[in-house]
Amino acid sequence: MEHDRLNTPSTSAVTLEVLGYQLQFCQDPNSNHLGTTVWDASMVLVKFLEKNCRKGRFCPSKLKGKRVIELGAGCGVAGFGMALLGCDVVATDQIEVLPLLTRNIDRNTSRIKQMDTNSDSFGSIKAAELDWGNEDHTRAVDPPFDYIIGTDVVYAEHLMEPLLQSIFALSGPKTTILIGHEIRSTSVHERMLNLWKRNFEVKIVPKTKMDSKYQHPSIQLYIMGLKPSSAGTIQHMIVRSDEVETAGIPQEDGRNGVAMNKVDECESEKVEEESEVVVKLPEEKLTDWETRRLGSMAARLLRDVKIT
Repeated sequence: MEHDRLNTPSTSAVTLEVLGYQLQFCQDPNSNHLGTTVWDASMVLVKFLEKNCRKGRFCPSKLKGKRVIELGAGCGVAGFGMALLGCDVVATDQIEVLPLLTRNIDRNTSRIKQMDTNSDSFGSIKAAELDWGNEDHTRAVDPPFDYIIGTDVVYAEHLMEPLLQSIFALSGPKTTILIGHEIRSTSVHERMLNLWKRNFEVKIVPKTKMDSKYQHPSIQLYIMGLKPSSAGTIQHMIVRSDEVETAGIPQEDGRNGVAMNKVDECESEKVEEESEVVVKLPEEKLTDWETRRLGSMAARLLRDVKIT
């Protein structure tokens, strides 16, 4: 059987093993909405949760019953990772994406309950409409949440401020924010980090904490929380995206910052890795993950090619 590929007409579903369960996520890459594709950052995040669930903040004993909201849930991959660890998850997206998201939730929830001999280990997951910045949608999901998660939610500058507004509206003083992000545009990435660092305590997850297979130099995970000074006054902490300097990212302050050369370092590693993959193509069969990453690389190259 041909490997599932990213953004190809033949792709209809992605199968992923998470915490011992074979989950299947239907997708529609040919729709007019980006949310109907399983993006690689969601797979990196869910496999990160799997690797780090034996101890620490992501172990089931600490997550049981925690309320989680997934922003831009798309096909629902990351939300299922939290639900399998015992959380009660609300997976949100725009109205156009909800039919596919709901289908994935119903199919995989049924599959998990059929396989699960310990019914207490699985939390819950449901779909809800949430347009960022929409106050009615925000009230309907009943904030605050213990965790806010999202993957590949920042891909254009005009989305940064509505996303930030929604994060604040959904947060409480102790909310943890977990974001997976693939760097596709250096300028968008720099602006995003500047905006987050002004409003949150930001920690980048080291590669050693990620799954050894499901990681890539261009995909990063961030764990964030409100700055102490913003507690109780978060509505005044929003920094407009057009006020954020884009000349560069400040040097790391040793506590929660990300150094300016982090992006350059990442881009350098990405070039080296892609060169290595190209060299070994004729000699050995690619894994599913390598196939996906090559598909992603090809999509970026095709996007950047200008035919004259």
